[in-house]
Amino acid sequence: MTQTMERQGETAAIETLLRDRYGLAGTITALPGEHDLNYRVEASDGARYLLKLHAPGDGDDLAMQIAVLDHLAGAAPQLPVSRALLGRKGEQTVAAEIRGQRTARLLTWLPGDVWSRAAARGRESVTTLGRLLGELDRSLEGFAHPAARRLYAWDIGHADLQRESLHLIDDAEKQAAVASILDRFVAHVRPRLETCPRQVIHNDANDYNVLLDAGGRVSGLLDFGDMVETFRVVEIAVAGAYALIGTPDPVDTIGRLAAAYHAVNAISETEAELIFDLVCTRYAVSMCMAARQIRDNPENTYLLVSQEDVWRELQHLQRQNRAISVARIRDACGFAPIPHAPRIERWLERNAHDFAAIIRPQVARPKVLALDLTTEGPDAAAWASLDAAGAERLIDGRVAEAGADFSIGLYGEDRAIYKGDAFETASAGARRTVHLGIDIFAPAHEPVHAPFAGRVAFIYDDAVPFGFGPTVLLEHRTDEGDVFWTLYGHLSRRSVQKLSLGQQIARGEAFTAFGPAEENGNWSPHLHFQVVTDHLGLEGRMHGVGVRDQWQVWRAVSPDPSVIFGFTTPAAVVVARDKDFLVRERHRRIGRSLSIAYSAEPLKIVGGEGAYLIDEVGNRWLDMVNNVCHVGHCHPRVVKAAQAQMGRLNTNSRYLHDSLVEYSRRLAALFPDPLNVCFFVNSGSEANDLAIRLARAYTGNRDIITVDHAYHGHLSSVIDVSPYKFDGKGGAGRPPHVRVAEMPDLYRGRYRYGDAAAGRKYAEDVRRQVEALAAEGRRPALFFSEGILGTGGQLTLPENYLKEAYAHVRAAGGLCLADEVQVGFGRVGSHMWAHETQGVVPDIVTMGKPIGNGHPMAAVVTTEAVAAAFANGMEYFNTFGANPVSAEIGLAVLDVIRDERLMHHCKVIGDRLMDGARALAGRHPMIGDVRGYGLFNGIELVRDRETLEPAAAEVDAVIATMKQKHRILLSSEGPHNNVLKVKPPAPFSAEDCDRFLAALDETLGALAR
Repeated sequence: MTQTMERQGETAAIETLLRDRYGLAGTITALPGEHDLNYRVEASDGARYLLKLHAPGDGDDLAMQIAVLDHLAGAAPQLPVSRALLGRKGEQTVAAEIRGQRTARLLTWLPGDVWSRAAARGRESVTTLGRLLGELDRSLEGFAHPAARRLYAWDIGHADLQRESLHLIDDAEKQAAVASILDRFVAHVRPRLETCPRQVIHNDANDYNVLLDAGGRVSGLLDFGDMVETFRVVEIAVAGAYALIGTPDPVDTIGRLAAAYHAVNAISETEAELIFDLVCTRYAVSMCMAARQIRDNPENTYLLVSQEDVWRELQHLQRQNRAISVARIRDACGFAPIPHAPRIERWLERNAHDFAAIIRPQVARPKVLALDLTTEGPDAAAWASLDAAGAERLIDGRVAEAGADFSIGLYGEDRAIYKGDAFETASAGARRTVHLGIDIFAPAHEPVHAPFAGRVAFIYDDAVPFGFGPTVLLEHRTDEGDVFWTLYGHLSRRSVQKLSLGQQIARGEAFTAFGPAEENGNWSPHLHFQVVTDHLGLEGRMHGVGVRDQWQVWRAVSPDPSVIFGFTTPAAVVVARDKDFLVRERHRRIGRSLSIAYSAEPLKIVGGEGAYLIDEVGNRWLDMVNNVCHVGHCHPRVVKAAQAQMGRLNTNSRYLHDSLVEYSRRLAALFPDPLNVCFFVNSGSEANDLAIRLARAYTGNRDIITVDHAYHGHLSSVIDVSPYKFDGKGGAGRPPHVRVAEMPDLYRGRYRYGDAAAGRKYAEDVRRQVEALAAEGRRPALFFSEGILGTGGQLTLPENYLKEAYAHVRAAGGLCLADEVQVGFGRVGSHMWAHETQGVVPDIVTMGKPIGNGHPMAAVVTTEAVAAAFANGMEYFNTFGANPVSAEIGLAVLDVIRDERLMHHCKVIGDRLMDGARALAGRHPMIGDVRGYGLFNGIELVRDRETLEPAAAEVDAVIATMKQKHRILLSSEGPHNNVLKVKPPAPFSAEDCDRFLAALDETLGALAR
């Protein structure tokens, strides 16, 4: 009864405090706190607040907490940390008599669940925490406070102070582990820490101070009471020690946290290398502090339980290979996993010409048979079942059949033949299965020669079944002083017994030999040869296989040794990686201006067939946006033509070649006179760039007229004539030599469906651009337009638009260009070229994308007069344009279009698709317009058919649902991004069409509900 009355009295006192000093009233709920009293206050309007009643004590610490929130309010108002609320008199703190004298502060409430109890925590939690801490520390760089310069027991930058508490750890194993960590800290970590940046940090992003939202993203950071001025990298280590709890791969967690921090607040390579040790040090400090607290308060059972969690995670960390862990964290931050490995690889490349053959030096260029030792290979069942002798017989048979000198096993192969616990790692599910060397299969006792001079560094006999058997590592040094090793495994004991540590081995010296199965680990006789840039502290016990999901790290530890052998047969394979890694590497190594399709859930595409793309697990995706592979993905006729010509010759077009002449004849024959001269390039952008040069040479003018929102390529010259680019993000606006004509949009433009004169009216704006040039004493060189406006929203042109526009331009002495890069080669169904639907003959036609069915080629066709004007003495030469392979591919594409009647097919299926989409419009008011020719279509979605409000968000939802639920790939287009763009490969079938329409019907219906 007394406790109840005390609580009631305490609640009443808090209510009075809130009312009198803050003008607040609401429900009060007590929260946990070690020293301070914490309460959630929920006001009648639903707003929440945090009331903190600080225990009496060090006023400097409280002053520091107040000061840091004031600093962050100005320096980083976007960060999700509590903000101080002032009392009625503008005061930040208020004196309170609640369980003694206390200091009250009212703070904003941060939403979310604490990390330790959040159900949704995962990789995104780690990433968002790292980013938040990076932003926080960057904001704190200029913050200082006298209280932060304290000597604080929880500052692991002073972990050496904990050595005096070691004797308080009762368990001998734990005490030894902590002592080892602290010894390493003093000897190796602290000296390097002294070179690292110092500042004030939060220092306590533990699993009760970090809040997560329902999606697992960090929504708040609490409690600045442990702030201290120390080494910046300690922030990452402290957070990492808590974030990794319960995770199967703690190093991955630490790496993700460090990478996210580094992305917003760059750390040094030294800091990255210290993180692993510092996380271990945090655990050691925690165990020392707990031992002291347990001594002072032996009844505190919570400390005993929590320390078991700490000990479990510390043991997990200590089972990790330290060198690999550091390399993984370096890699996560974007640094070379092994700093000197790139230099060693360059040294090998520079000196490869001087290397001696490792086996059979008398054979100048041995014929080598590459074996497939993967689970998918032709002999997979045999490798799994044969003993060493049986495998040797199989290999010998394969070598004899191939007439080879010997066979090899490939670097980078992911193999299933590695059995047993020896290939497990400390992280669950991370087995070592990827081959780090090259195997050479030859009879037992085959001599092994050193490729270059070295000394015997390590000798070890891995005498276990399926081990390395006798193993030798030679040490080498580059001219820059970098040390590396070459590893020779599965050797004969007798040959190894002749060697001694430190023995010098000369280049080309036969210093050891292949071992028989009974000595080499029970394998068929072979040499495992491996380059080692870091032996990971394993010395002669060095691993010969690595972890696939960590391949970028293991590849740095043991680079591809192909350079040493110089075989005529490839001796390495590309290791397949998951999508997360590929995205990461694209962002690091490829310009970020190159976007990734469906970036929220990207696809890894490894194959294609017809109208379908195939992902890495065999799923087939109906591709409705790929007009590049016009005659179908991987069309066998096109592939065969490319392979055949590649095997004969590929060179530049200065030499005579029948295919080039034949292709130019066939391509020009698809156009009426006077379009009969071809130029060949490699992309649509190059084609349009060349077209500008042609027009300027012929007319003597420089100015260009283009259609609004058009896109004609990525070269500077064609960005200039692409309003879609120069008026978009990152664009510099319209250049002075370009005039922009109104986009002829029959759906939402000035002149719309039903206006028979719309074409003439829109063309009037072309005339106005011509007149504007004339007013400045200039004339147009060229008018750019597509036959269907792609980036404009798949817009079909009003009748007579091009006739009228061409007439205005030509009257002023300009030329007219039809850009067929997107829409050519029969896609429109009724004609080979989209401009033909307008009944015009351009002066220049540009082609690309579908011309090579995915092969990089393009073309310009023009008149003899224009071509003659361009032949002004400056030669035009394109190294790869119309090379023999491209010419053969181009011919094959034309053959397939003709022989498979694809133009007619596009007409039939395109009509079926548009008729079906128009029928859907009767049930779904969101479909505002359906337009196009053949299989180049647009379905415009609107929220209101009267106002034509664009339904851009809805289009995004449709695209996402069609992908996720139906495996149909679509994209959007148009100035408002509210047009579904439809341009599938031409083999798109009636069944594909019906599948698309049914899926769209279902998706729009669900969207409307």
